[in-house]
Amino acid sequence: MKRYPPIAEHGLVGDLQTAALVSSEGTVDWWCTPRFDSPSVFASLLDCDRGGHCRLAAEFPDGDDVTVRQLYLSDTAILITRFMGAGGVGEVADFMVPDESGVPTGVHRLVRVARVVRGRLPFALSCRPRFDYGRATHTLSSADPHSAVFHSAAADLHLQSTTGVRLHADGDDISARFTLSAGEAAAVVLTSGPAGTAAPPRPSLEGVADDLDTCRAFWLSWLRSCTYKGRWQDIVNRSAITLKLLTYAPTGAPVAAATMGLPEQVGGERNWDYRYTWIRDASLSVRALIDLGFQDEAHAFRRWLRDRIDANGAASADPLQIMYRVDGDPHLTEETLDHLEGYRGSRPVRAGNAAADQLQLDIYGEASDALVVGGDIGAIRGWGALGGVLDWLADHWDQPDEGIWETRGGRQDFTYSRLMTWVAFDRGVRAATGFSRPADLARWTGARDAVFRQIVERGWHDKRQAFVQHYDTDVLDASLLLMPKVGFVSPYDPDWLSTLDAMDEELVSDSLVYRYDPQASPDGLRGSEGTFNLCSFFYVEALARSGRLEQARHAFDKMLTYANHVGLFAEEIGPSGEQLGNFPQAFTHLSLITAAMALDEELAKERTAPHRFGRRRPVIYGLRAPAEDAGGSAPHG
Repeated sequence: MKRYPPIAEHGLVGDLQTAALVSSEGTVDWWCTPRFDSPSVFASLLDCDRGGHCRLAAEFPDGDDVTVRQLYLSDTAILITRFMGAGGVGEVADFMVPDESGVPTGVHRLVRVARVVRGRLPFALSCRPRFDYGRATHTLSSADPHSAVFHSAAADLHLQSTTGVRLHADGDDISARFTLSAGEAAAVVLTSGPAGTAAPPRPSLEGVADDLDTCRAFWLSWLRSCTYKGRWQDIVNRSAITLKLLTYAPTGAPVAAATMGLPEQVGGERNWDYRYTWIRDASLSVRALIDLGFQDEAHAFRRWLRDRIDANGAASADPLQIMYRVDGDPHLTEETLDHLEGYRGSRPVRAGNAAADQLQLDIYGEASDALVVGGDIGAIRGWGALGGVLDWLADHWDQPDEGIWETRGGRQDFTYSRLMTWVAFDRGVRAATGFSRPADLARWTGARDAVFRQIVERGWHDKRQAFVQHYDTDVLDASLLLMPKVGFVSPYDPDWLSTLDAMDEELVSDSLVYRYDPQASPDGLRGSEGTFNLCSFFYVEALARSGRLEQARHAFDKMLTYANHVGLFAEEIGPSGEQLGNFPQAFTHLSLITAAMALDEELAKERTAPHRFGRRRPVIYGLRAPAEDAGGSAPHG
């Protein structure tokens, strides 16, 4: 077992209230329960020795040539880890049955099924929970060879097995060894709950098979609502399922990622907790799901968002703060877990997120767009919520903030923040007109036009011939790739095309896109980061909408090669092509969906209008001789 498998060497399973990561070695090395943002039961991904894990895998003699493959059952969140060697072929299926009740529950079940397809194979189980991020001690009790309970002060974890798997105490942990022949199966079930939770009934293979069928049926039924029938059906379906897995069903609040503390640079300090609901990320995620036809998720999030506005529960005096817990709690106190060494030594490990106190004005644009899209803002309560926000924003839009990237280097007049305040006013004016709702249209229209003029006058840099990150810099910022998408400029506007060209030259590395240059625009943190997957997919969409279809499709196809073995993406791509940051990342998967849909739409248009205005054919695979040959002589002139 690797101490720290690559971040990408994982699949995700979940029940719509919590989620677990399973490595390609069959190890559950991340599980927080009963919610995404709860303390962990297994966190060996952040500390191999102290974090806790549950491993179930086939065993082969030392020296055997063993192949391991991991995959999802098609269009589901049932994860299969397959072990293949001279002794046979075995596999472990991991799943959690989605909870469709819509009611928060403290009890959650993770099912692990071992079976042999060919030959005869031994399996080994090791279950070593470490509650509360490894800070809480636990005791072990056992009623019979097939049941054990790990007790901590705040939570219990029940481990139960079917016939053929006898559990053995290993101190306060559990281990087991058992052998299966072709056609045979066995299961272990992990049930988490509050301290004192009664033991569930012992599982049977028949019951486990029924649970698996229920899980499979849920996902296949859910995907029937998807209206996307384009060229990239499989990867779009996988991204949609991932966004659904990252949504807390009782409130409809999506989290940014399933994990915390995974580094943007191995060994660096850019290690954040993403298990919360960002207004921005959630609004964009829901927009992507709406575009795919998933209306229920849109309605649930709108209710959650409207409740946040009505509750006026932000920690500041603003109508909204940038992020909340999944239940709407605005308090996300950040603490450092000094006892954890971090993924491959990446410290500090942070739980909570101090960025919740930042001012980021762009969130009002994403929130307004999410409330208006789909045409149901005509509801009286929904309109009241949006109208109050826009009235506040009309008095507060013209001030510096921390910006979309949550920099900790001081507030600036970020162009993207202004852009999204323009979106907020624009969507509000359209909704008021379209639904004949009462509004101070003159005030909103005046603010919208003032923002527009300010961006054009101060966000544009004559020397760079591009829109720039903020008003006092010439640094480029990939967030501005959304300018044509939100309708601020035409994708064929000369000013936009020159901005896109500037980004091509400065932020794009072999189709991968950096957010900005932290050396040129210090963000208050040490170290570097990889290319940002969200920006890489937004780049694809911007290229497609601007008529650069060959370049767009080439960039999209290359980005898909960076997906992991089951189609999941983290936040960033590192210098060696490795995935970095929290995993899987909702931002990445929502932007993959929008890029695929944009490409499909533009490719369809191209068939009927192959010489559209503004189209150009850039070199997408340029070749350039090195400055010197292998012998060190000057290149030929």
